[in-house]
Order: sequence, then C-alpha cells, then structure tokens
Amino acid sequence: MIDLTGLETRPAQTWGAVRLVPLVRPEPITDLRLDAKVYGDELSLVSLPDKSHYVAFVPHAFVASWTGDGTPAAAYGTQLGDPRRQVGIRLHRRMARRADKNRLRFLPLHLALEGFLALHFGGPEIAWEEWSHRAITRGLSPRAEEAYTGAEIRGLDDALRVFEIYPGQCGLLLYVADALASAFVVPHPEDYRALHPTLVRDLYGELIWEYALFHPVRDFPAVLDESRVSSIAGLRAEAVRQEREWAGFHDSVMAAGLLGAPDRVEEVYRLGRFRLSRFLPSFERRAENHIGETITDEDGRLAYLKTFRLSEAQTRRGYLLRTLAAHDWSMAGAAAALGCTEAALGVRLAVAGFGYLLRQDVLDGYRKAARRTQP
Repeated sequence: MIDLTGLETRPAQTWGAVRLVPLVRPEPITDLRLDAKVYGDELSLVSLPDKSHYVAFVPHAFVASWTGDGTPAAAYGTQLGDPRRQVGIRLHRRMARRADKNRLRFLPLHLALEGFLALHFGGPEIAWEEWSHRAITRGLSPRAEEAYTGAEIRGLDDALRVFEIYPGQCGLLLYVADALASAFVVPHPEDYRALHPTLVRDLYGELIWEYALFHPVRDFPAVLDESRVSSIAGLRAEAVRQEREWAGFHDSVMAAGLLGAPDRVEEVYRLGRFRLSRFLPSFERRAENHIGETITDEDGRLAYLKTFRLSEAQTRRGYLLRTLAAHDWSMAGAAAALGCTEAALGVRLAVAGFGYLLRQDVLDGYRKAARRTQP
C-alpha cells in the first residue's frame, strides 16, 4: 500500500477551489536527491523497449541522484532548456534511462501513464470471431488518453504562487473542490523547493479541470473548546489538538482513496538501495482510481511519489479491458461477469472508444440488438 509513514500533515491552505495540504519530513532522506530538467513546449516521442512509441507533451524530466554507501547525495539543481532551441518534436530513448553511474533520468507521471496505456495493449489473445482483423494484428494501437496541464486548472497557478512552504516540507496533497487530484512527495526539503514550480506544468485529469471550474472548496474551520482555554498555554494546546484532529481526518477520510493498496505494482529500475516503481489501481467503479509512481527504500519507506487521478471515463476503459483480459477476451464470458448481454457489452465498448476492436458487422448487430431490448 502507499504508506506515508515518516511524513506529517500540516494545516491546509486554500485558494479558490484549490486546497493544498503540506507534507513535512522531520527526518529528510539525504542519500537520494531529485532535480528537474525542464524542456520546451514541443511534443516528445519516447521509444519503448517493445518497439512501440509514446507521444505526449513532456514538460520536464526528473533526475534522481543517489549514493551507494548512505552518505548524503547532492542535487544538481533545476536546469532550464534553451528557449531559442525550438524543434518540432523531442526524442527520448526511454522513460527511465541511466544518465551517469549514480544518476537516473525519468519522465515523471509519463512513466505511470505509459503503464496505463499499455494495459492489455496487445489486444485479444484468442482470435474470437467478434474481433476485427486490426484488433488481432495490432491490438489497441494507437491508444490515446487526454489530460490537462496545471496551467489550465483554474486557480492552481495562483495557489502555488502564494503557497507558504513549511520548514521541512517534502511534498503536498493537492485537492480541487476537495477531490484529491494529485500527491507529490520528494526525499528532501531542498528538492521540494526546487521542484514546487513544476506542479503547474504537470498533467491532471478531466475531472479535476471540471471541478476547478464549477465547484467551490468547502471550509473546515477550527473549532476550539472555550472551556479549555484560560491561558496562552491552553490556547496553544487547543490549537495543537485541532491540528491533530485535522491530520487524522485527512489520513482516514480525505486521502483514503489514494492510500489503499494499488492493484498492480511494477518495478521499473533499481537505484542502489532504492527502487523506482509504477502502479495501477483496481479500476473499481464509483471509487477513486489513481495511477502513479514511487521510489521506496529497502524497508518500503516512501522517498518519492507522484500520482494522477483517472477520470470516470478512463476508469471505465481500464475496467472493461481488465474484465475482457480476465476472460481471455471472450465477449460471452466478459458479458456474464458484468451481468449484461453481449450486445450491451459491445455498445459499452463502442461508447468507451474501443468500437474499432470489433468487426463492423458484429458491432452493427450489437447495436440493433441493444435497441430491441430497450424498454
């Protein structure tokens, strides 16, 4: 599971529909450091090990530096790309690539998004008659998803600009209209100060963009017990109690959708005593579903975390692909598991954007059968 042990919650700050919850490390991690290499606004093309390609807007890469003997590591500092060097597309050889003996360059969030896009990317493993020739020969290629940059999330730029960075802060949980949009954790406070501005260039889901436009943030006022306050010391004790109650409420209620165990974790790279991994959710309907990536030490302590909240439509697509794969891509078996007819499942696939996987005559037949069964 995603364990925030070693990180303490501090009082939230709000701006419009945006709520920012600071995460502080009393004991920073010193033998792993992160810095950023900021790119331009051109598209990036990443060559993947299976000879497929990933194309996206990649605003920056993170560079992880570590030591093999536990001694403190030094961050190289944020590097800005030359704005005069404008090209049509930027080429990357891999999502995570060794830059030096003890340095690894990886593409934050895109590492997790590529894992989501690759979900059952090969398509049907058995050539059932319902599937098109394209589905059998090419799988889900090309597979595309949409996201918004932080600059398009109303109020986020201003919130990050006026955000007070706490002493020892190593991360934050970002809520929009009290929906958890993203979690970001780094090993060291100096890393956070350097990487804080990159949050406005990160990717966020459609749900978060909509919430920022249409939903205000709720207020959580501090409620002090006046009967316990008769001195400055009593007032201070009540403030501490309220802060602890907020932290407990946050960990048990507001962040509960993220902190549950990911359904699938894939190790991507070893960095000395640390490991870089990405995770996928269970794609439960009517629940929060987060994808993301982590760096953890040998004891499972979290050093780095970055997450992306899937929209309901993206969750449905993941759920359908998981169900089909679990039943060897048999339409009859998947429909029975979903409690619907094959025709209804075919229509659901088309609505989810996977209609091209079915033969056109089969899809037309499903649509006619679905219309006949409608009340």
